[in-house]
Amino acid sequence: MNTVAYLNQTLTAKIDRPMGSKHPKHKFIYPINYGYIPNTISGDGEELDCYILGIYEPLETFTGKCIAIIHRTNDNDDKLILAQENENFSDDEIKVLTNFQERFFQSEIIRPSDYVEFNKNIPELSVSNLQNSLNFYKTAGFKIEYERPENKFAFISLGKIQFMLQEISDNEKWQIVPLSYPFGNGINFQLEVNNLNYIYENFKNASFKISFDIEENWYRQGNKLLGNKEFLIQDPDGYLLRFSEDLGEKNADL
Repeated sequence: MNTVAYLNQTLTAKIDRPMGSKHPKHKFIYPINYGYIPNTISGDGEELDCYILGIYEPLETFTGKCIAIIHRTNDNDDKLILAQENENFSDDEIKVLTNFQERFFQSEIIRPSDYVEFNKNIPELSVSNLQNSLNFYKTAGFKIEYERPENKFAFISLGKIQFMLQEISDNEKWQIVPLSYPFGNGINFQLEVNNLNYIYENFKNASFKISFDIEENWYRQGNKLLGNKEFLIQDPDGYLLRFSEDLGEKNADL
């Protein structure tokens, strides 16, 4: 059964295990409403089950939007995530709210193809030429999540790293003083990645200048040292980017 087809669909669920009820076999308490979609078939031959998020009282039925799917990789029983229209929950929130049952399974969360989970802090960089900046960031593996060509704006991401890029215009309301190269003087962005060497080689092969080559650094936090393998590079406008890969921790000699 292709459960992905239910994403973004409005569905009506029957709630057979309302909030506060007890599982008939395992005896845990349901902290959220849990039910099924009538007239559907799941991988286990039963109706498709669903979690209801955002309603904090026991329900008998619920109509809402399917915002995500929990795909169990070691089981054949996917779970739909339903919420009220225009309400959303992050992947981390879904994991916490469903952990009472999903902790017994291995799973991944599937979202609609156009879904973007926005960070709480997203730097917006004023750039002199948007296309030049995009060429640079794509070299590191960033992808365009969405863009507004009429505003020369792009929202880009690399894993959980997110930037907004806005080409400078004559009526730039955010520009409180004239900009001069290098932009962002006095700040560097530490970007944690899992493939530092790959990104480094991509920049080298594309002839971008590296500010300092890959080096290993250990920073003290209390009585332990946190390790990073990192290199520094400037983007086309001079913004400092410190690509970093975690090396774990070790005891500090105090």
